[in-house]
Amino acid sequence: MNNTLADSDRLPDLLMVWCSVASDGEAQHIAETVVTERLAACVHLFPSGRSIYRWQGDLQCDHEIMLLIKTQRDLYPLLEQRLRTLHSYRVPEILAVAVAQGLPDYVAWVSHDCCSRSNAS
Repeated sequence: MNNTLADSDRLPDLLMVWCSVASDGEAQHIAETVVTERLAACVHLFPSGRSIYRWQGDLQCDHEIMLLIKTQRDLYPLLEQRLRTLHSYRVPEILAVAVAQGLPDYVAWVSHDCCSRSNAS
């Protein structure tokens, strides 16, 4: 099988979803859950960083773990819903960015792993 984008002339509808969480334990639990449920092919957990933001009129400074979730566009509504139920924040940061380019073999793997969701049920 030749994994080049020229074969299909279009990149599968992949998303990278950013989601910050309060702790290592929460990050691990969310990552394992969405990968196990095949809502994502992979989740990268970035080490703790500092977030500075205004919440309900007050300046906040918190240490958070950032998740980078690789998934398909058609799974986004289910992923968002699942993240909201697993997340400890009332209004979690959940931001999706479309993938414009990618290594064809990696793109195919993400797409295949997420597509296998229906086979895993």
